[in-house]
Amino acid sequence: MTGIPGVDYAWSRPGGAALKAAGKKFACRYLSRDPSKNLTRAEADDLAAHGVSCVVVWETTARRPLDGRTAGATDATAAAVQAKAAGMPAGRPVYFAVDFDATEAQQPVIDAYLDGAASVLGRARVGIYGGYYPVKRALDAGKATWAWQTAAWSGGNRDPRAVIRQGGRTRINGADCDLNTATAPDYGQWRPGIPPTTEDTMTGMTAADINRAVWAMDNIAAPPDTPDARTNPTWQAQSYLKDTNARVRAIQTVVTAQTAAIKALAAQLGEDVDTDTVVAAVQKAIAGAVVHVDVDVTGPDAGPATATG
Repeated sequence: MTGIPGVDYAWSRPGGAALKAAGKKFACRYLSRDPSKNLTRAEADDLAAHGVSCVVVWETTARRPLDGRTAGATDATAAAVQAKAAGMPAGRPVYFAVDFDATEAQQPVIDAYLDGAASVLGRARVGIYGGYYPVKRALDAGKATWAWQTAAWSGGNRDPRAVIRQGGRTRINGADCDLNTATAPDYGQWRPGIPPTTEDTMTGMTAADINRAVWAMDNIAAPPDTPDARTNPTWQAQSYLKDTNARVRAIQTVVTAQTAAIKALAAQLGEDVDTDTVVAAVQKAIAGAVVHVDVDVTGPDAGPATATG
């Protein structure tokens, strides 16, 4: 999908009106020990008033996750208080920043930090921000539910499970901003006073995005009796729709022809006509045009039944 455009920034704030004018739909904002860069309720309200959602990330120092489980629990406790004060609805996630080139050897203590955060927020609310490798390792181990991946320290790799991607910079209304793209309808966004279930998760999606989401399903095995099964072994969903339509039209053609034949036979009925012969001919015509469908019908007023023609 094209993606939903957003930004993140720290001390300089562009404001909701400027972000809206720039076409941005969300802003990733800080929770931390530094009030000067943190998201406030006034800012969250301003963003929401201009159609811009918030996403929150906790970061104190870049290597804070290397302090382990206790640090994770401490930070998550502070993050929950700050997020609530900023108007974040209950249940929304917090991303925890791993803002350095973390090695595989450092992953166990990073995972322990995320475990500490989960002990406070619940695993379903724990997200990770970082480069490809710590993001992938944390997701593989089930230590984070949400992922925001930066292009930094990623070597050109992308984890498809990351719902926000960061890359590039810009200035909006004099404020330095990192560019971000959300790649899923729900990426942890929220607005004050609006329950998450009523937030418009379609914001930023184009008709082409929706079309791809509905139809672009690869690696579906083609029916073996189709003419192109050998040359086109896997289909997208629209191929099935086209094939079904063609089969229905073929059946309709047969039914039309058989109906005409039955009507012609019926028109010949008279006193001297052998009705048994006519009935047999009609039954044979119907048998050639019938569609056999096995239907298992269950419900409060009906037991299992099989319908055949």
